[in-house]
Amino acid sequence: MSERGPATAPSHEPPPETPSAPQTAAAPQTAATPKAAATPQTVAVPARAPSAPLTAARRTGLLVTFILGGLSALPPLSMDMYLPALPQVTGALHSPAATIQLTLTACLAGMALGQLVIGPMSDKWGRRTPLLIGMVVYVLATATCALAPSAELLIGFRLLQGLAGSAAIVIARAVVRDLYDGVEMARFFSTLMLISGVAPIIAPLIGGQILRFADWRGVFVVLTGVGAVLTLVVWRSLGETLPPEQRQTGGVGSALRTMRGLLADRVFAGYTLAGGFAFATLFSYISASPFVVQEIYGASPQAFSLLFGLNSVGLIAAGQINGKLLVGRVRLDKVLGFGLAVITAASVSLLLMSTGVFGEVGLVPIASALFVLMSAMGLVLPNTNALALMRTPHAAGSASALLGTSSFLVGAIASPLVGIAGEDTAVPMALVQLVCSLLAVACFALMCRPWQNRDPAV
Repeated sequence: MSERGPATAPSHEPPPETPSAPQTAAAPQTAATPKAAATPQTVAVPARAPSAPLTAARRTGLLVTFILGGLSALPPLSMDMYLPALPQVTGALHSPAATIQLTLTACLAGMALGQLVIGPMSDKWGRRTPLLIGMVVYVLATATCALAPSAELLIGFRLLQGLAGSAAIVIARAVVRDLYDGVEMARFFSTLMLISGVAPIIAPLIGGQILRFADWRGVFVVLTGVGAVLTLVVWRSLGETLPPEQRQTGGVGSALRTMRGLLADRVFAGYTLAGGFAFATLFSYISASPFVVQEIYGASPQAFSLLFGLNSVGLIAAGQINGKLLVGRVRLDKVLGFGLAVITAASVSLLLMSTGVFGEVGLVPIASALFVLMSAMGLVLPNTNALALMRTPHAAGSASALLGTSSFLVGAIASPLVGIAGEDTAVPMALVQLVCSLLAVACFALMCRPWQNRDPAV
């Protein structure tokens, strides 16, 4: 792959802004104030002025933060609220666990493939219209999931749900790139994790409580309501962040050439693949943990939900340490490398425990290793996104699509592998996690080559 980024940047440095690029260099920003706050025609403004005496820029920044946090929370809500119901769905639809896990895979694959379409669309037509269309289709698809009479139809409806829901993921990341630069973008991604990270905590808890009063279909009814509310908020309060003069021109061929140019940048591709394999490590846990924790170790759906929420607290805490304490003081590459090392170490310990090297272990050691693994994701995911997007100011939508697609596609492949040996062993989960974490380390070291980074800020 090429040593130079698609904007002819020196190796491993963010591409310089050139006259041909649609975005000009910005002055340093504060984490609370978007760089586009001075251009009200391109930034959302609240429909009603809040009573608190905030400045217009701060009001806008807070509003955008909460809206983007809600959009980023949609994928974990769509998947994690459904997790406690997986064993119930297996029995209700008379299908094996591996087949029901494909409902997760289908949603994830849809989110991966949809981003490849919606990302370039948002570069060409702006962020707002593709986002609203995707959200409306998401609501309709989620409502249909609640009516699915068979596992096969549920898989199909979940695929459509993922395709539509991908608009929330890819456009939220592109809006962040529209509004922020440099280390401030990394800080904002960490702040976004604080908001969106609440979803993995409350989603399984809500799902577990729903199962006390309704069957698994009730989970999708609640998700339909969540999607409808978020769609209304976006329609009323999120304005356009990509001005017409900064939009891409051309058709499908131009979009494909842009993506090819992005992938030809070795460093961008390295961060993209490292983030993708790290996400696959995370998603193998998401896919397998309902069966590992509940079927192998005998935890109730409510106990599983509490453990899952505790792990999400660790992820949020690490993300805040990253954004508030490390970004701007420690190079992003160093933090990313440390996070990948911790994930690898946790995966090794899980594999050793699940294969019986330490004898028969209970739930506490397994849960502790999973907590460490999940927490380290707070150091990996925001920094891979920020470091990759720093190189692509001219095509944030397409770059965001490639970042999301790689993560969700690799995760979709890893998901069925964790159940390939049945429901009575955690070895496949631990093995998939270890392989994916080692691949993430390899992509980071061999393609990104952080020791060649000449920018002390990142």
